[in-house]
Amino acid sequence: MVARSHQSWLDLHHEAAAYWIFAAYAAAVILLARGQDAIWAAWAVPAYAVAALTPRRSRSWGVALLTATFAVAVPLLLMLAQGELTDGMAVIERSAALLIRDGTPYLPSWQLSSWLAYNPYLPAMALFGLPNAAGLQGAPGNPQVWLVLVTVAALAGALRTLVPHPVTRCPECRRDLLRWTAFAVACPVMALNLAVTTTDPPVVALLLLALGLANYPERTVAAAAALGLACAMKPTAWLAIPVLAVMLRHRDGMAAALRFTGTTLAFITAATLPAVLAGPVAMVQNTVLFPLGLTRHLTPAQSLTPGDLLARTGPAGHDIAAGLLLAAGLAVAVSLVVRPPRDLRAATWRLAVGLTLMFTLGPAERFGYFIYPLALGGWLVLTRPRGRQTPAPGSGP
Repeated sequence: MVARSHQSWLDLHHEAAAYWIFAAYAAAVILLARGQDAIWAAWAVPAYAVAALTPRRSRSWGVALLTATFAVAVPLLLMLAQGELTDGMAVIERSAALLIRDGTPYLPSWQLSSWLAYNPYLPAMALFGLPNAAGLQGAPGNPQVWLVLVTVAALAGALRTLVPHPVTRCPECRRDLLRWTAFAVACPVMALNLAVTTTDPPVVALLLLALGLANYPERTVAAAAALGLACAMKPTAWLAIPVLAVMLRHRDGMAAALRFTGTTLAFITAATLPAVLAGPVAMVQNTVLFPLGLTRHLTPAQSLTPGDLLARTGPAGHDIAAGLLLAAGLAVAVSLVVRPPRDLRAATWRLAVGLTLMFTLGPAERFGYFIYPLALGGWLVLTRPRGRQTPAPGSGP
């Protein structure tokens, strides 16, 4: 459990050091990247540098908020002003319109004429496009806006689980929550993905919310609901189900683990079953075969991960990469049996390591997916106990 005090790893000294690291990362993006990533970095570098140079006695939640504004909001607004949706947002808008019209967010086989016709997301991701499908125009109908709002709200909810007192009655907790939330949004792991608006931030934020809620046995059902929604958006969150279930089995007993697993699966089923019934073949082609690179039209996106490099060598390399992905999944499963995580930090470590292995070895993985293990690492740092403590048995990765 998190110590119920106002102490946090995010003190003023560590915050300044973190901003310098953020600035160095954004400077590297300017040198190595192009397009929207470079636009983000051009705004982020000065924002991080100013935040790092702010005198310690003047540092407050306002500094973190201004940093998040210039590292996320300003570049996001500039890109929104261009009026062109990214590929992912265009897919979300189309999937929402299809969901309303046909009961499924996926095009049938005979309409999959290019890689852009595929929708690799699970049905709940279409929720971000429903305002536009309902006729809202401008910012209220833009899926990017809703994606950012949901991410910030889920992050605030996750960090709310770390403050020791109700924020409505404790001014210090309220200030801490504002500063932590703004800091988390300003972190390059989130800031870049929010500014250029990828689909991973809300899934990551909901995953962190599930971890924060799972820290309290009485909030297991709420944690399952948050994780179930994340899993109904993208399968990248699925590994958290067995990892957290095993942890809960050892911490709170079998009944808690079954309650958590059942609630999570109920949310996933409720979100995906209508699409499965409306077009099972289309759903498999879009959400399974296309992400694995097994369709006629392949995404042009590439990365330099070992699995992706192997897959690009030909069918044999693709099969090897798929085998390595399967082996990574089996290794995580075996580890849950041989050395089950017995507390939440151990489970978070196991999840971060497992996702890193799977994203590294998979045949169609992208660098952007590493937002998950990086965010989990940041969560571990932010929530680590203060002072010297003896780790509980099974608390390692």
